[in-house]
Amino acid sequence: MKAVLCPEPGRLEIVERTALPTPPAGWARLAVSHVGICGTDYHIFEGKHPFLEYPRIMGHEISATVLEAGIGVTLQPGTPVIVNPYLSCGTCIACRQGKPNCCTAIKVLGVHTDGAFCEEILVPEANLYPAGELSLEAAATVEFLAIGAHAVRRSLAPSGVRALVIGAGPIGLGTAIFSRIAGHAVTLLDASSERLGMAAARFGFTGGIQAGEGTLEAVLSATDGEGFDVVFDATGHGGSMEKSFAFVAHGGCLVFVSVVKDDIRFSDPEFHKREMMLIGSRNATRVDFEHVAASIRSGQVPIDQLITHRTTLERVIDDLPRWAHEKSGLIKAVIKVSA
Repeated sequence: MKAVLCPEPGRLEIVERTALPTPPAGWARLAVSHVGICGTDYHIFEGKHPFLEYPRIMGHEISATVLEAGIGVTLQPGTPVIVNPYLSCGTCIACRQGKPNCCTAIKVLGVHTDGAFCEEILVPEANLYPAGELSLEAAATVEFLAIGAHAVRRSLAPSGVRALVIGAGPIGLGTAIFSRIAGHAVTLLDASSERLGMAAARFGFTGGIQAGEGTLEAVLSATDGEGFDVVFDATGHGGSMEKSFAFVAHGGCLVFVSVVKDDIRFSDPEFHKREMMLIGSRNATRVDFEHVAASIRSGQVPIDQLITHRTTLERVIDDLPRWAHEKSGLIKAVIKVSA
């Protein structure tokens, strides 16, 4: 059974793995169909991920087909599935409150444990959602889009508000798409004119703001001097996150979609005078996966515009290192593992 292993930063190799055992009770053995390549995967390859031990098989944006069901599993062999890669303990305070996405002992496939850059994996049935009529390629985009959908849901922002999404990468675009689906008037902010141009041409997010000198003035100009009702920072950059407080309207909300290892500092008087809400958003839950899948089925998510690069398990050892540095025109790359 083939797998792509990252034995150390900066190196990928194809290895042969032993056959997987019969799945235990409650688990299923899956044939991996497609896997999205995430920013996390590029960071792992480059040695920039702070919480990872090598060697590691990457891959957490997964679609698959059930091959074999363990005792008690209701999904039948041959069922196409979307994989939720967040393996939770089921007993901690977060899990007991219905928030397995922030489980105290969470293990994410491809990060804390081996993932899906391979032909087969074992996953608990609780983490498998039938793909239905979604193509397996589209099903592999659900996880990364669910990150943004979860952030939008966490914001509690009602339809009709003005929303600013900072960062026009894949997570930012997903956030912007689901903010628009929620009825928000969405503006994108990014340092890259190319990314803003792609967001306008491919997804209709015109009127983006290019970060640089005068960013705050541009934000205020776009909102009649008031700031945005809800701001989503999807940059994964501490400096951007600190600056984003100033873009929030009085009574508004700031959501940190991405996470950084840095401490984030802000002015308490500025924070309090706005009576802002500051919200952290981590991973996603089943309701977010289902919302994303339904939105793709209804045509509200242009998957054909999101997937810009494709490769195979054999070619990814050359393609991923190149795409880690050649970002022009890249939004989402997907590996086809099997039909």
